[in-house]
Amino acid sequence: MTEWIMSLPGTETGARLAIACALVSAFMHAFFGSLQKGRGIDPWIMRGTFDAWMAVLALPFALFLVPWPTTSTFLFLAGAMVIHFFYKLTMTLAYIRAPYTTVYPVVRGASPVITVIAASFIFSESYNAVQWVGIACLSGGILALSALNIATTRTARKTLMSGLGIALLCGIFVAAYTTWDAYGIRNAQTPFVFLAWFFVLSSLDFPIISYFRYKHLSPKPPLGPVLRTGLLGALVAFVSFGGVMMATYLDKVGEAAVLRETSTVFAALIGWLFLKETVGPRRAGLMILIALGAIIVELGG
Repeated sequence: MTEWIMSLPGTETGARLAIACALVSAFMHAFFGSLQKGRGIDPWIMRGTFDAWMAVLALPFALFLVPWPTTSTFLFLAGAMVIHFFYKLTMTLAYIRAPYTTVYPVVRGASPVITVIAASFIFSESYNAVQWVGIACLSGGILALSALNIATTRTARKTLMSGLGIALLCGIFVAAYTTWDAYGIRNAQTPFVFLAWFFVLSSLDFPIISYFRYKHLSPKPPLGPVLRTGLLGALVAFVSFGGVMMATYLDKVGEAAVLRETSTVFAALIGWLFLKETVGPRRAGLMILIALGAIIVELGG
């Protein structure tokens, strides 16, 4: 299977598989975010539990099923650990300051344009005028959705603006990790070497933070629900982060990033259906604009 996957970049089959990976990743990422923000469990505890499960589940694959990474791959993994730490840190800080459907669109709306520009320079990817219209529709729709959420949220203004500023910074880290991870997975011996060790090494930081956070919480949340949700979140994360990395390996990094940001549509639906946050006709219209932007980018190429 590894040889087949490695034969797909640059082919029509690879491009189709990249689209599927990016869209599945989009849904799973929105679901992942709702698990961290929702269910009434502290986001710090939840993120650490996700990571602990990811490290435990990925370690056997890393040790026994894939080759040992080369020195250059380890350097890429080390860089990924740093970038993803700051992504997770800013994402968690944003979640504790503002509602999920307000923060999430800011994070996702800021990253596609930055990623596409970075991919143009780093990977020599080119995008035509039609695709740039699609990128503008998608990012504009995402940011307009966030603006609408800001106008209707009841969170205190100072706390809200703090959360939004952190969310914007988080979006920059999303663009950074998308580009860096794409470079790393393309330069590893096989994509699965990078993926297996990524899930182990990038998951070692937040369990420590989560442990000390849990020690000082009062009252402490019961461990049973935390561990069960953490396991579910880890499984979702494998598909979410692994899916977008495979998409950037198989086809254009920028297009994968744009398609992945349709997660905002899924986030709005999850927020409405499960977190009981209002959607309404204006949000629905913006969700359609976001989806239309992604379609234009893909078909325009």
